[in-house]
Amino acid sequence: MATPRNHPSLAEQVEELLAADGPLPIVTAGDPVLRRGTERFDGQLDSALLARFVEALRVTMHAAPGVGLAAPQVGVALRIAVIEDPAPVPEEVRLARGRVPQPFRVLVNPAYEPLGAERAAFFEGCLSVPGWQAVVARAAEVRLTGEDEHGRPVDEVFSGWPARIVQHETDHLDGTLYLDRAELRSLSSNEAMAQRWTRPTPHEAAEALGFELP
Repeated sequence: MATPRNHPSLAEQVEELLAADGPLPIVTAGDPVLRRGTERFDGQLDSALLARFVEALRVTMHAAPGVGLAAPQVGVALRIAVIEDPAPVPEEVRLARGRVPQPFRVLVNPAYEPLGAERAAFFEGCLSVPGWQAVVARAAEVRLTGEDEHGRPVDEVFSGWPARIVQHETDHLDGTLYLDRAELRSLSSNEAMAQRWTRPTPHEAAEALGFELP
């Protein structure tokens, strides 16, 4: 009788992922790793391996391209995510969405809480749900707590589009996809988005597709 094979540790899993050069494969909806939630990071990767993993997440996020990437999206169930947004958008979009540049940063064991009752609704997409976008109403301002990759505490307020990125990526760490929070009547292919819904806000889409905005 064969001896059952032990599951690889998270460190072994990350080492195996990093053995190949270039961007990491992105896991897509339907893979259980996106739904199981994550382990709190508590030294499962040593500092050198953590640094290599963070760099791989950064490279993968840029190559996709995206403005955030969570560890489960590359198959690793650790509470780690990266964000970065150069925000190369027209002034009209910047003003409507509060989209301002965000430097590269690492979120370790992040959690957020809404500040106030104001909510903002915009089309949102996800690298793990390729080809589609939908309107998601999210808290307009949040307080993010956690750590950075060096173990230093993070306690910061985000508003506008950066708040949306923080919520989206932290949700991934809890096994939540943006579609769980979306107005499904707004679900649009990327082709439909390019043809119909390019305005800075989703008000025309709400009227035409029959859904309400907050």
